[in-house]
Amino acid sequence: MFLKGPNSMTEIAKKMTAAVLYGIRDVRIEERDTPRIGPDDVLIEVSHCGICGSDIHFIVEWPGAAKPGAIEGHEFSGRIVALGQNVAGWQIGDEVVGGPSGGCGQCRYCQETRPSLCERRGKVGANDDGGDWQGAFARYKSLPARQLLRVPDGLSMKHAALAEPMAVALHGISRAGGASPQKRYLVTGGGPIGFLTVAALIANGVAEVVVSEPHEMRRDLCSRLGATVVTPDDLVAPAMPHEIVEHAFDVVLECSGRKEAMEAGLAQLRRGGRMVLVGAGIRAPRFDPNRILLNELEITGSFVYDDGGFEQALGLLASGRIRLDLLVEADDIPLDGIVEASVALFEGRRPAKAMVVPQK
Repeated sequence: MFLKGPNSMTEIAKKMTAAVLYGIRDVRIEERDTPRIGPDDVLIEVSHCGICGSDIHFIVEWPGAAKPGAIEGHEFSGRIVALGQNVAGWQIGDEVVGGPSGGCGQCRYCQETRPSLCERRGKVGANDDGGDWQGAFARYKSLPARQLLRVPDGLSMKHAALAEPMAVALHGISRAGGASPQKRYLVTGGGPIGFLTVAALIANGVAEVVVSEPHEMRRDLCSRLGATVVTPDDLVAPAMPHEIVEHAFDVVLECSGRKEAMEAGLAQLRRGGRMVLVGAGIRAPRFDPNRILLNELEITGSFVYDDGGFEQALGLLASGRIRLDLLVEADDIPLDGIVEASVALFEGRRPAKAMVVPQK
């Protein structure tokens, strides 16, 4: 046994079950060592872990993007089962989500409360110390206690696992200048970040939200959340760069990562409008510089979270202002169902967030 005593709720096995990624549509269920914790760490028994867009890319369409043998999954909730000897303020059994590692606290970006741009941020797929990172598509996950956030009262563990993608959506809105009831918003891509963006905008009083999405089931979900829905074919670009479409938008939040959506979104902006690139993709768009110049358009990026973004996300999820039942698929996914669920999400046959339950 790995740990037993006052800092552990129960005996914890030395081995755990995990979903291990080896390549495109190749995820294998294996026994791996249960993570060991240091004096400042906690061990979490994972309750739910959402399948992220990046997970879908790794599993379905980006060969070589993830390290073979990696355990992915970063949108998780769980319960503390073991505490490092220096950890204070937490107890065995506390319900938590894992938050961001935070910045270094010293560089100019951290001083400007922009930790997502920290000069010392680690590379994707690595811990702060440069070691290999293990995600939450496994029964257990360790992390520093400073990254913990408490699940608010009344918020289920399944819905608490939405904190990470909701924080991403809120950062995109922040980069757009915030949610303003006086502005018209176009969201391109009605997948998880797209529909969470819709939910957050409407919860914050925005009345005019339009979603462009090719898949019917995703359009239906966004409509039920309160958005007006269109297909990408409905977004027609003006013939000349100085021309503006009828009913142009103040803000475009591009959440699909698709080059066609980026190009179409730029053409839907009013003069002085802003497009925020939230979704990551492979193929680069081709923008007309004259359209940008003549209309003084702004294009900016949105990388991960605002300072305090997880706290804001958990507060919004627990506020009662969002139909949480619409945001997640009703069925829980076992570890051996990750590939099938990822393909269904990629193809638009699962419109809401799919939650993996490692103990299922």
